[in-house]
Amino acid sequence: MKAGPVLETLLHSSEPSVRWKARVQVLGESPDSPRLRSLREEIRTSPRVASILRRKGQLGRPGTLRGLYYKWQGAHWALARLADLGYPPNDADLHPMRDRALAVWLGPTYFKEYDAATKAASYRREGVPRENGRYRRCASQQGNCLLYLTQLGLDDGRGEQLVERLAHWQWPDGGWNCARDPAAHVSSFLETLLPMRGLAVYGRATGSALATRIARRAGEVFLQRRLFRRVSDGRVIMPEFVLLHYPTYYYYDVLAGLRGMVEIDRIRDTRCQEALDLLESKRLPDGGWSAEAKLYRYDPRHFAARAEFVNWGGVDSRRMNPWVTADALGVLVAAGRLAV
Repeated sequence: MKAGPVLETLLHSSEPSVRWKARVQVLGESPDSPRLRSLREEIRTSPRVASILRRKGQLGRPGTLRGLYYKWQGAHWALARLADLGYPPNDADLHPMRDRALAVWLGPTYFKEYDAATKAASYRREGVPRENGRYRRCASQQGNCLLYLTQLGLDDGRGEQLVERLAHWQWPDGGWNCARDPAAHVSSFLETLLPMRGLAVYGRATGSALATRIARRAGEVFLQRRLFRRVSDGRVIMPEFVLLHYPTYYYYDVLAGLRGMVEIDRIRDTRCQEALDLLESKRLPDGGWSAEAKLYRYDPRHFAARAEFVNWGGVDSRRMNPWVTADALGVLVAAGRLAV
């Protein structure tokens, strides 16, 4: 399969983050090249980034968890979006947001743990409950923080503590889960993807053998299920898993899973083949991919639950979404299924 004219469309997009994704993920250009450094500066000053950071002063202030994690406009999500768009690294202006995120995700409560025999008992104390030997923790939060701090060049050494927490909470099957039903014994796709990605990126950036090892262990949660099927009967785990989105936030779809397989160097594992076939089958006649569902609503003026200050293209089954398309092309190139 060839990339075709759609790659040229991405490379000439008016949106610099789309050009960034096409050059780095599809063409394999070095992020440190002069051309890419210049492009990253264009991303920094783009209207899209300005909208994401329009309330940066508020996002970096101490306050409630809501100010950090508010879906999807809190500082946690703003940093995650900047990282995925190719925002330039080592920007001191983002330090207040970084420090706010780390103050929360490395707060004392996450270093306290206790045993609980029932779901009700797991809510009666502060800290991380352990039921039937498994820590019940929304590890996507620490995992996403590790991912964006590494990608944005903002780690000041505290990333190692995030790695330690994720390693400590990892379940026997390799993933994580925050379900507080003691009967839950299998890791969650939603809680495992971002920790796996964050650990993989951190391991590559720092040489951490621990991070790389536990990231690859986490990969088995997905690979054993061919990225979207139940082990027990082969059925699709959730209908949403086979629909394409951008952004995915802490949710999961097959393209997000395949991106994770690239990052842990497992994209050519034979257990990815069906997911890759599915992705190829969704290609539009113009060579791109659409956003088949969305997890946000566009509200450029207000803080609102599950709203974004920017529009990521909405949903249109007949129209290419440039961010979905760049990610899909990048996965297929890494899998050896696409020539550029």
